[in-house]
Amino acid sequence: MLRVVILSAFLLWSCSPKAQDSPETDKLKVEFSLPKKLKEVSGMAMSGDKKTIWAIEDQGNKNTVYGLDLQGRLSAAVPVENADNHDWEDITSDPLGNLYIGDFGNNGNDRQNLSILKIDLTGASQKSTRVTQTTKFHYEGQTEFPPAKSNWLYDCEAFVEMDGSFYLFTKNRSKGFDGTFLVFRVPNRAGDFEAKLVGTLQLQGGYSDAAITSAAISPAKDRIILLNHKNIQVLTGFSAGDFSKVSIQRLSLDHNSQKEAVVFLNDHTLLIADEKDKKTGGKVYRFSLPEEGK
Repeated sequence: MLRVVILSAFLLWSCSPKAQDSPETDKLKVEFSLPKKLKEVSGMAMSGDKKTIWAIEDQGNKNTVYGLDLQGRLSAAVPVENADNHDWEDITSDPLGNLYIGDFGNNGNDRQNLSILKIDLTGASQKSTRVTQTTKFHYEGQTEFPPAKSNWLYDCEAFVEMDGSFYLFTKNRSKGFDGTFLVFRVPNRAGDFEAKLVGTLQLQGGYSDAAITSAAISPAKDRIILLNHKNIQVLTGFSAGDFSKVSIQRLSLDHNSQKEAVVFLNDHTLLIADEKDKKTGGKVYRFSLPEEGK
């Protein structure tokens, strides 16, 4: 009889969702599962009071910003009334709590309507929001739309705001992927600008190791996190307009999924989201950054 009870308990445990798909590692801890309607989260930002996680989805989804509380419950679904979701790939904030949507997804390297949208979203109780500033841009150095496939360096899924400028980190889609990416600077104001190239850098490894899908800047502005499917890359040593002396530290997540969004919860902790597929993903994970020097 005891054997039957033990066997039954084991079968119940092994058939539970967590046992079938347990993505936790020693480094990456599941914080919560995303609401079912959010299958393709492409960016996250924290509210100024640190009580709401703002999330967006990319091309093919609604022009809506979603609010989640820190337990992962959906607290808001706020449409952006005067904007279309051409391909929203990241969302970030500035020190004043203003939110910016990067409408710059460019899988085919052929878009000529790239923009960053500032919205007047301040709280989860809002029923709608509007774009209050549009920053249009084109990339310095791109003259063909698209260029040769060996030079597909003009997709972007990652940006941060720092000291009155946006910094964009491109996603390499070139034939013969080698981890090269470009860093561009765009002023944080309304207008139509040439994005200035301020760095040409390289990450090691294949596509899942080194293709950049989101970015976040630390509250102290001394570290920028670049997200990959399998790793995070910690950038230090940069300054406004100069990424020539940047240092890059790769930290493995010991986990491979379509991770598309990263944000600082605090100066030492990241939240990372992956997209939902048939069996895995659709979660937000917590990752603790190692202490400096370790």
